[in-house]
Amino acid sequence: MSETRMSCLVYRCTRQAEMYLYLRSDVAPDSLPEALRQRTGRLIEVMKLELTPQRKLARADAAKVIERLAADGFYLQMPPHAQIDPHLYFGD
Repeated sequence: MSETRMSCLVYRCTRQAEMYLYLRSDVAPDSLPEALRQRTGRLIEVMKLELTPQRKLARADAAKVIERLAADGFYLQMPPHAQIDPHLYFGD
């Protein structure tokens, strides 16, 4: 059985500190749902990754990220709970 690999781009979200969007490499940021684009704000590309289930990520399980990328084309990594900005959830 071959190892699952997924190429992706990682973007920093300007709307919320420490929020990152993993985007499957064949998905364009402008094709994302409008609600997601509003939630993330402007996206700034920070790196390209080749994910495998064994890869260590700082705040996400690589296997789960690969699963979401395969299903939806993106994975939104939220900031640590204590640092979430309330206006993100309760409106501006």
